Amino acid sequence: MRLFSVIIVMFAVVFAEGWLVRAAEPQSRASDLPGAAEMIKGKDGAPMVLIPSGSFTMGSNDGLPSERPEHSVTLDSYAIDQYEVSLQLYRRFLQEAQHDAPPTWDDEAAETVGDRPAVGMSWSDATAYCAWAGKRLPTEAEWEKAARGTDGRRYPWGHMQPFVDIANYNRGVWVSEAITLVGVAGGVEGMSVRHGLKAGGRSPYGLHHMAGNAAEWVADWYHREYYGKSPEKNPTGPASGEKRVLRGGSWADLPAALRVSARFSAEPDFQDRTIGFRCAMDAKN
Repeated sequence: MRLFSVIIVMFAVVFAEGWLVRAAEPQSRASDLPGAAEMIKGKDGAPMVLIPSGSFTMGSNDGLPSERPEHSVTLDSYAIDQYEVSLQLYRRFLQEAQHDAPPTWDDEAAETVGDRPAVGMSWSDATAYCAWAGKRLPTEAEWEKAARGTDGRRYPWGHMQPFVDIANYNRGVWVSEAITLVGVAGGVEGMSVRHGLKAGGRSPYGLHHMAGNAAEWVADWYHREYYGKSPEKNPTGPASGEKRVLRGGSWADLPAALRVSARFSAEPDFQDRTIGFRCAMDAKN
């Protein structure tokens, strides 16, 4: 009985802390930054957000060594998919381009829940899709700016810790510092969720699922110490390497992996059901 009382008290404290943080720090909206609402359509029909040129803070001095040092990066304008590439769009690509499907591909799911992100693709698969759609993978810097905006926030929605109403992570279980609260908020536990389901967690530019849902391939080769020597304008990563960069964290990851500055990597031929992607293109296109 005593243990049950302690658990109830801990639950109340965690809930109160979370509510106060949310009340004190409103979630961001697409209108928070100039030009955030400017939209175009890609050749695959997917909605894309135009990201204006300018500087932003990349990396984090409070993160892992690969995220340091925090530095200013200036990018030309570009467009990036508002959502991760969906099952229905990837299915169309497989059919029209006669591309081999990944081992985890589920054609029935593409028909029934086609607006979930496509997952299980290698870096080469993602690159091939973007080329078919007249696009390319975003650079690591483009991905991070689209995810965090220009105010140096920790997550797409701000600085507060994730919770299941705004992000799909940790297999649908809300993890706080004091206690784990079990519960699935939308979708199927241990899987990605449909486009726009966690709309409260979108980035300042209005992009969805930049934290959690599916981790995302980006164009760059990975190097742990790249930030110490990367150019200030339009960085594209090392010229070569063994692994490619992954960003954003997935439905299976803990909150730390959802930070906008968190960097991960995998061999280009790696395929996993936690990994998807979104495409980008130069604004002039």
